[in-house]
Amino acid sequence: MDLGIQGRTAAIAAGTAGLGLGTAKALAAEGVRVVVCGRDEQRLHDALVEIGHGARGVQCDVSTADGAREFMRDALTELGQIDILIANGGGPPPGGFAHTEFEAYNEALQKNLLSVVAMCQEVIPGMQERKWGRIVAITSVAVRQPIDNLILSNTARAGVTGFLKTLAREVAKDGITVNTVQPGTHETDRITQLYGAHLGDVARSIPAGIIGDADDFGKIAAFLCSDAAKFMTGVQLHVDGGAYGGLL
Repeated sequence: MDLGIQGRTAAIAAGTAGLGLGTAKALAAEGVRVVVCGRDEQRLHDALVEIGHGARGVQCDVSTADGAREFMRDALTELGQIDILIANGGGPPPGGFAHTEFEAYNEALQKNLLSVVAMCQEVIPGMQERKWGRIVAITSVAVRQPIDNLILSNTARAGVTGFLKTLAREVAKDGITVNTVQPGTHETDRITQLYGAHLGDVARSIPAGIIGDADDFGKIAAFLCSDAAKFMTGVQLHVDGGAYGGLL
């Protein structure tokens, strides 16, 4: 399927591994000019080789609002304009209420909420001028169904979902769509760190019976950036193999 975005430009935050990398690969394969960021120079180099298609990279940490702005400005320098923003970043550390310090909430909000706000502030004015834009945020199915021992992630990602839903309604008239993709358990470094040797048990708890594939996820995210998805905005799409049990 031709997504109709060949020649567009995309900035993918934290695009050197996991779901960000899968999304970068999918967009680059569609002829989108891609810039990704990552903190580690060697990992960034390896990701660019894997993405191919002339992808570019900048070494940057988007875990703060200032770092997020820096990435947007560097990406703008590389691309000339940003048509597609994939807002993504690593999750905060695990923990429950009883053992989570108050200061940790500030860090989590910087990492998974305020960094996204900052990226949107940098790119949306240009999208409004051109009357075309796609913003896709990678969050978590925990927004719908909180995950035990991840109180920081559950809190921050719920906040960014509220921000993006509000934003979607404001900028829809400008030809800009704003959507979130809420992954369940996918084979990424973070999931391996969280579950380790118990990944097999996790897979068996998912109705589909498997752990998600990052490249498959990337193709779903890429579709939300397509021309055909221009009437699809304000959506929170869970991609979890059927793990979420709610009706809405």
